[in-house]
Amino acid sequence: MKNRFDLTHKVALVTGGSKGLGLAMARGLAEQGADLMICSRNQAELQSAAERIREGLDIRVEFLPVDMTDRAAVRNLAEITLERFGKVDILINNAGSNTPQPIDQIQDEDWDRILELNLSSIMVLTRALVPQMKARKWGRIIHISSVLGLGSKEGRNAYSATKAAVIGFAKASALDLGPHGITVNCIAPGPFLTDLPMSLLDEAGKQSFANRTALGRWGQPDEIAGPAILLASEAGSYITGEVLLVDGGAFARAL
Repeated sequence: MKNRFDLTHKVALVTGGSKGLGLAMARGLAEQGADLMICSRNQAELQSAAERIREGLDIRVEFLPVDMTDRAAVRNLAEITLERFGKVDILINNAGSNTPQPIDQIQDEDWDRILELNLSSIMVLTRALVPQMKARKWGRIIHISSVLGLGSKEGRNAYSATKAAVIGFAKASALDLGPHGITVNCIAPGPFLTDLPMSLLDEAGKQSFANRTALGRWGQPDEIAGPAILLASEAGSYITGEVLLVDGGAFARAL
């Protein structure tokens, strides 16, 4: 029987791939046979992540330090990845950040930075890599949105705005690219035990998020790998323009 999750001979680029959900998704794709390019800003973290991703596997992993708020650097990431690997089959736009500020306290420089990182960099990188996917009539593009792109929380104005916009962007791109054999989807993670939410929430806030889920707990990073593999593989070939909530059932709760 054909393994529809097999990614052997596929090349994946995962932004923000040095830790957290990005690292977990990269390792998951690697376990299915994909070769990887990962990027983040930190050279040492990338080196360590690359070693973890390739551990025990016969796959190729490379990395590149990139400031995703620099559009020239993002274009360079696309060019270097194509030079090194010859193609990119799977793009996971995972890099992002959050600077909580109430609406009347938003600082222009923070707003602009979050917009550039969480939204504009996704457009720039996707735009750069789509032509070679179209030429081969195959591609998988996955944008990492958030439950806060569907609902929100106090002070998350810039973050929620960008994560909601990514969903709209994915739907439009899915229509553009469907005739070329390319799917475009979003994963919207809920509460996962990664550095970003852990650094922003106090203990009461962390427990509140856990209580909201149906499972009564935060997700472990490796629990995002399965959804990513589904959308990146032939198993998800008829899924496009969609948002896959991976939130432990948080949105199942009305009140």
